[in-house]
Amino acid sequence: MAQEWRSLVDRLQKLDTPAVSDALDHLSLRGAVIGIRAMWPCPRIAGRAVTVKIVPAGLTKPEHHLATPAVESSEPGDVIVIDNAGRTDVSSWGDILSNAAQVKGIRGVVIDGACRDVDGSRDLGFPVYARAGVPVTARGRIMQESYNTLIQVGGVQVRPGDLVLADGSGVCFVPSERAEEVVETAERIVTREAAMVEAVRAGRSVVEVMAESAFQAIHETK
Repeated sequence: MAQEWRSLVDRLQKLDTPAVSDALDHLSLRGAVIGIRAMWPCPRIAGRAVTVKIVPAGLTKPEHHLATPAVESSEPGDVIVIDNAGRTDVSSWGDILSNAAQVKGIRGVVIDGACRDVDGSRDLGFPVYARAGVPVTARGRIMQESYNTLIQVGGVQVRPGDLVLADGSGVCFVPSERAEEVVETAERIVTREAAMVEAVRAGRSVVEVMAESAFQAIHETK
């Protein structure tokens, strides 16, 4: 990962998804996804997306086990992002993949769909964000169509190299060409919200703080 991307990812890692979602809204960008959550008390993860597109299995035979080429091609600090169209009746990730991903230095996986072996990933300490945990295998049910191509996650377009942030509140995707702008806006929002918290904890009325014009302008540019 180039140094400029490492720096952006490090800054993103210090933010939370509500602040990034607000920044995306302010910039009229779509990126926040609803319904994908941590499968165990996972740490926050941030990184560049390595994408995987899953489709139903049929007569065409898969060339590889799903997600394995994506794992092999990833760089340390990347995040695997899987598009299984939100399906929660079949797993598209398991603990063998979690082990392989951890060895590669991948920060975690975000799945628009379900996973299995949640206990194994938890015991390993590998972050998994998904819509559900299920025991049902992918074999004979789904297959990988492609990796590192354009996908969709919860109605949000995700491309290889876009930034992803996942935490206890959900998941946000940041278009790579707008990443600096989004991160800077989110950092400004965090700074002003921290001032609001400080004011409330110092004894000021929350009604006044929330109504004050300086704080109402939280999403405005400097």
